[in-house]
Amino acid sequence: MSESGADDPATPSTRRVAAAALRSVGLLVGLGALIVVALLSVWVGTRDISFTSTWSVLWQPDGSNAAVIIHEYRIPRTLLGLMVGLGLGLSGALMQALTRNPLADPGLLGVSLGASTGVVVAIAFLGVGTALGYVWFAFVGAAIASVVVFLLGSSGRTLATPDRLVVAGAAVTAVLYAFNSAVMLLDPRAFDHFRFWTVGALAGRNYDVLYVILPFVAVGVVIALALAPSLNALAMGDQMGRALGVDVGRTRVLGAVAVMLLCGAATAAAGPIGFVGLVVPHMARFVVGPDQRWVLAYSMLIAPILLIGADTLGRVIGAPGEVQVGIVTAFIGAPLFIALCRRRKLAML
Repeated sequence: MSESGADDPATPSTRRVAAAALRSVGLLVGLGALIVVALLSVWVGTRDISFTSTWSVLWQPDGSNAAVIIHEYRIPRTLLGLMVGLGLGLSGALMQALTRNPLADPGLLGVSLGASTGVVVAIAFLGVGTALGYVWFAFVGAAIASVVVFLLGSSGRTLATPDRLVVAGAAVTAVLYAFNSAVMLLDPRAFDHFRFWTVGALAGRNYDVLYVILPFVAVGVVIALALAPSLNALAMGDQMGRALGVDVGRTRVLGAVAVMLLCGAATAAAGPIGFVGLVVPHMARFVVGPDQRWVLAYSMLIAPILLIGADTLGRVIGAPGEVQVGIVTAFIGAPLFIALCRRRKLAML
């Protein structure tokens, strides 16, 4: 070994390269797992279709009942699970990084309750009764709630801080929850429709819903990934972030916009689905550490795997009916989160 240590295979630069290579391999493994889970989602359902028939009509639709089920129901449902999971996982990781709060989830900015309020208004006052109709109202409600939270979190010319955003989000969430409860209690018909949306489900959505949320999810993903280096700097505090050249205010504004786009689109399409945005970032950090570039990338894979897998499991355990994915994720997510808490202390980010 030379005196400079340049040829030492254990030098920090060599270790960083090896770690990056290992994490890249992990991404490829995760992508493979996502493909397998997606194929299982297309194959497994309440209607029993053999694997050979599924594989055949997947590539060559022949107009049979099996082909209709695969192409009109299961493929859109799987693609929706992919986008909703991606939106929830990425927005959860972004939310925890922005607030430096390990218990933050995408609903912390009032996004989920804002979407729910939009659906309540659509059902109770406008008579909307379709999933495609809910999407637009839910997304508008999520956007308005996010803007209100950010404005409340800012005081005059003072930029919104993580603590103020959390308090403002809690206040807006409480107000929206009270409004929704009042409307539901006074309008049993609206409650009967709303309860099917609020449980969180991927069933009953078609390609029209996918086309609506796709551009919002795409823009949110681009913004979130572009913010990863700035989030790493902000993890050391606002002052250190500014010293490293990060525009703290711009980063928080763009981060809030990305959370609104990702979580708003996901919630609008599938309803409020819990635990995915909270648990997945912790799973990603458990695997790759605190580097936000890797945390965001892994969250984009782990969340769809979890969500599509939970949806498929709900079809299996609930046959001949099915258990909605929002219920399954709660049963899966809670034990996972408890296990992560027991294995490592959730320090402030």
